[in-house]
Amino acid sequence: MDQSTLFVMAAAAVVSALAIVLQAFFMFALYRSAKATKEQVEVLVGRSERVFDQARQTLDQNRKNIAEITSKANLVLDTTQAQLNKIDEVLSEASSRAKVQMDRIELVVDDTIGRVQETVALLHQGILRPLREANGVILGVRAAVGYLLRGGRSGVERATHDEEMFI
Repeated sequence: MDQSTLFVMAAAAVVSALAIVLQAFFMFALYRSAKATKEQVEVLVGRSERVFDQARQTLDQNRKNIAEITSKANLVLDTTQAQLNKIDEVLSEASSRAKVQMDRIELVVDDTIGRVQETVALLHQGILRPLREANGVILGVRAAVGYLLRGGRSGVERATHDEEMFI
């Protein structure tokens, strides 16, 4: 083997040794970094366990509260439904009663109108008709008396004047 080959081999061995030392240094730095990260993670895990325990307790308490609120809400809804059913029954009954009363009122009004019409007809036949007849007789008597008192026929001017009024 030649000296340059030996020199290249020695240089390669030195470079390999340096690379291994450098890798060992990086591995040690990586170990220390991992150890520091592990310590920080352990602290965070401890804190997070406490937070998770508190969250679990809060969730359990809220489940109880939610179950209580749900049961009360269901009770309120049931009561409201019962009240609405009662109100519906009352309104239905009131509506049917009002309809019956309106029918009765309509019958009474129709009967009253019929009686008023009968009364007006009787008034017309019993009082107004005889009054008109009496008035007609009185007017006839007055005309006859007037004719008799005037004595005779009216003149031509009077007849012409009377005819002009009707034309």
